[in-house]
Amino acid sequence: MEELMQYVWHHRLWVATDMHTNDGRSVAVVDVGQLNRNAGPDFFNAKVRIGDQMWCGNVEIHVRASDWFRHGHDRDRAYDTVILHVVQFDDCPIQTPDGRTIPQIVMPCARNFAERYNEFVNNRANALACAVELPQMSPVIVRDWLDSLAFERIHSKVDAINLRLEKSHGDWEQTAFITLSRALGAGINGDAFERVASSLPLRILHKHCDSLLALEAMFFGQSGLLDQAPSDPYVDRLRSEYQFLCNKFGLSAPRPLVWRMSRMRPASFPHRRLATLAKMVENGFKLMERILNCRNEEDARNLFRLDLTGYWAANYNFSAGGNAGPTALGGSTVNMLVINVVAPLMMAYGDYTDDCALSDRAVDILEHLPGERNTLTADFVRAGVPCSNAFISQAMIQARRCYCDVRKCLHCRLGHRILALKARP
Repeated sequence: MEELMQYVWHHRLWVATDMHTNDGRSVAVVDVGQLNRNAGPDFFNAKVRIGDQMWCGNVEIHVRASDWFRHGHDRDRAYDTVILHVVQFDDCPIQTPDGRTIPQIVMPCARNFAERYNEFVNNRANALACAVELPQMSPVIVRDWLDSLAFERIHSKVDAINLRLEKSHGDWEQTAFITLSRALGAGINGDAFERVASSLPLRILHKHCDSLLALEAMFFGQSGLLDQAPSDPYVDRLRSEYQFLCNKFGLSAPRPLVWRMSRMRPASFPHRRLATLAKMVENGFKLMERILNCRNEEDARNLFRLDLTGYWAANYNFSAGGNAGPTALGGSTVNMLVINVVAPLMMAYGDYTDDCALSDRAVDILEHLPGERNTLTADFVRAGVPCSNAFISQAMIQARRCYCDVRKCLHCRLGHRILALKARP
């Protein structure tokens, strides 16, 4: 409730009537101040005319006036600069530590706004709280918010890439290798893939990049999937090669690793994806270099179009008698890798080098890829918002995960517009 009151104050959504303090003085808010999400008063540097005097200072907001004492503000000198106390229930006067009585007002918003807000936010009939109102909203407003969300999402990926770059001591190829590995885990096995990749620096892999068997031995050995594999000539060769490479490089497999394969399509099994990763390292891993040379989405797709050979041309895992076929990655997986690897790495490098053209190219690639079709985007489509490309589908995913599913409607631009109307009488 206190957050809702802060929201009303911050956006000036109170009822447009005369406001008065509890001792009868008129109140006119010139500047609501700056919202403070850290310790101290809720709003800094507000300007409020109380009676015939202009006050400049801080504003504190509570549900009940007595919360001032319950929170210990009467003993905290940081609250000496509070010029106005805004409450929902005026159950007592308040004072600063030096004995000054602080002007106090009751928040003048619609009497049933809290009920309207709770009914809106706690609506569990729809994944989107705004599912009913969304079709009536201006498409321009909706698209503007989706554009912001798409950039919010891609920059969150850029932040993760920058952390990997720091851990890789500025090595962009190593960063690209780990980013690709995590993406191949497709969320459910992403952590495990990243840990395996982090345990195998490219400087070690490149020493044997002319031997696909050696690369596969290192990936499967470090993953732990080789431990339980049934014995056959190929598996026995992998085990022998892995033991040799462990002794040579002092490899230590990350433990424990949890691999999830239930209700997973065989093409997404970690075995197959690790074989794909080994194939991409064969003859040298130069993904970052190739990404920077991509001119469009077709160039980006071609980065991941490859065929597996030998054992993995027919198998999904270590079970015999497979009929997988040589194609390493299907079309939807290739698009997923462009979205989660190519575009973010291109954007990150563009930011790193102040190359705006490279950042623009990353966005252009997303706008030319088909929109993702999943449960996260489907609710928006049902509400009348078209998912025309991957840039928009990424925005929808960001909205669902960071706003809709956690019901942060107060922080959503669309939710704000709807709630602003509900705040009125």
